[in-house]
Amino acid sequence: MLENCILLSLFAKENLNRMSEQQLNLYDRLINEPSNDWDIYYWATEAKPAPAEFENDVMAMLREFAKNKKREQRLRQPDLEYLFEPPR
Repeated sequence: MLENCILLSLFAKENLNRMSEQQLNLYDRLINEPSNDWDIYYWATEAKPAPAEFENDVMAMLREFAKNKKREQRLRQPDLEYLFEPPR
């Protein structure tokens, strides 16, 4: 689903390098366990409540990111070069 690809890849670019191991495990679970991509999108945009097992600090971070308070244009996934850059 394109919406999730854009949302999750930009979220990952901005946040993965500063997440703890526990947060990384929660994020991995979030992107791999739900069988319906629309569920992740609805939870992130607060259109539907997330199940208790996904209510955690990573979901809170994703929800805050989805609000796009800086009004950034988010039209495509980031290039993957950021994966090879040193942490900031």
